[in-house]
Amino acid sequence: MFRPVDVAGIRCPNNVFLAPLAGYTNYPFRRLCRSLGAGLTYTEMVSAKGLHFGSGETAKLLYCGNESPKAAQIFGSEPEIMREACASELLAPYDFIDINMGCPMPKIIRNGDGSALMENPKLAEKVIAACVKSGKRVSVKFRTGVTEENKTTAEFARMCEGAGACMVTVHGRTREMVYAGAPDYEEIAAAKRAVKIPVFANGGIWSRKDAEKMIARTGADGVMIARAALYRPQVFCEFSEIVPAPMKELFLAQLQETEELFGERFATVFMRKMAAFYLKGARGAAEYKRRLFAAESVSAVRELAEEVFE
Repeated sequence: MFRPVDVAGIRCPNNVFLAPLAGYTNYPFRRLCRSLGAGLTYTEMVSAKGLHFGSGETAKLLYCGNESPKAAQIFGSEPEIMREACASELLAPYDFIDINMGCPMPKIIRNGDGSALMENPKLAEKVIAACVKSGKRVSVKFRTGVTEENKTTAEFARMCEGAGACMVTVHGRTREMVYAGAPDYEEIAAAKRAVKIPVFANGGIWSRKDAEKMIARTGADGVMIARAALYRPQVFCEFSEIVPAPMKELFLAQLQETEELFGERFATVFMRKMAAFYLKGARGAAEYKRRLFAAESVSAVRELAEEVFE
């Protein structure tokens, strides 16, 4: 069930991937999850227009090391801009380019991007085909539909395959569900039956047991873990023989690397958020979080981590 998987000629060490998470899956966090057993990690979603206009912030999102394989996710709805993004130097190091066609956030939908493309499959097909013309391996992440009354999972998966996608990931919820509710196993299974390319499943996976249930009920080729990794990146160890280092060691290493790459201010703010996730369920977590969000420097965050984590 959990095994190495080949996608378009690239072998991934296992079929449990870290999903792209806007605002979180920067390089230090991706490297942490990979070290704990993630078979493939994705950048947070990157604007194709940001790449087109040379945004420095966009470039930061695409920082990567020499690890392989690796994947980047982009979003946009203009075929030529998307093709140009795929062919850009900043995306050259990545083995896979994933197109976000599932984001439910209003600011993304208003521009016709993310899950808005599920309402315009002809344009979605043009976007995928244009990206494939760049010569990159292209995958697509989408939802079961926009509403419960209009689920189009199998048809959309077939369109993606026909346009040249080498893999699809189905988030088993509609756009109107956002991130709440149980995933729709039957819709994911329908996508798996509809295509020959690998189908990965996403949504509601917090443990190995959840992943086993997802694969057993859908026949998916693997799973993507999203929010569970924010609370407990060690979740990936459940699918490998890796024994994780203590949380304190993992956190301090992530903190140091984040500061080295992105500077003290970013590291302070970002790692306060990460510590708050990692502390979920811990005794005295509310008080620690209060002190944590009062921390104004990396050294202050580090001192608190030394006290809190084991």
